[in-house]
Amino acid sequence: MLQKLEAGSHAQPFRGPFTITRVQPSDILGNKTADTAFGPLAIIDHAVMKKGLTIKMHEHVNDEILSYIGSGVTHHRDSAGFEAPIARGKLMMMNAGAGFWHEEKVKEDEVEMLQIFVRPNETDLSPEIQFHDKPVDNHDWYVMVGPEGSEAPLYVRQNVYILDAHPKAGEKLEVPTYVGFTPFLYVMNGEITVQDLTIGKQEAVTDLVNPLPPLVANKDTTIVLFFVDMNAQMSMVGTISGLKN
Repeated sequence: MLQKLEAGSHAQPFRGPFTITRVQPSDILGNKTADTAFGPLAIIDHAVMKKGLTIKMHEHVNDEILSYIGSGVTHHRDSAGFEAPIARGKLMMMNAGAGFWHEEKVKEDEVEMLQIFVRPNETDLSPEIQFHDKPVDNHDWYVMVGPEGSEAPLYVRQNVYILDAHPKAGEKLEVPTYVGFTPFLYVMNGEITVQDLTIGKQEAVTDLVNPLPPLVANKDTTIVLFFVDMNAQMSMVGTISGLKN
């Protein structure tokens, strides 16, 4: 059975020049749990950062963090010595492990982005950072992230795959399947229809038993598709990914 996550229930822990809409994937299950997570998919922070904002150097521990830019450019600096502009089509994965520090600055137009927090399978792994350039307007699915040893360009220390697609208005898109993994489909911008459900910005859909049926884009849309191992072993002590309700 399809289950929908409504947009209206998300908390906003930060508002102003740095606004975060905090999506708790577990809310899609309907029963209020003491946890935010859908399997090891812990939190999706849907952020808007205004021009001139600096998020000062701060530490993450035991978070696996994918930065996914929808628009704008953020300037990244970290404890590994990397400095890079991160824009639409440039992915950044911070595998924080035992500890990783980073800073973000917005020098130009405002930035809309997702910071996706996954719980790693173990505590205090080695800290690492990865970058990957991908197409910016792929209509069909692009595999961005997968478990270590998979063919995905970026790896996460967990049984999680992350894909994206940018279907245009009126386009129909089949949803892939990964055996043993449960889908969680998030709309970053735009609107889709799945069977009789309309899924808009900051909403999501899942089916815990069956594959997701094909979707139709009602307008030009950016969607992010997760496949998660709901029974994965995971660290529960991440700076953000370990948060509870």
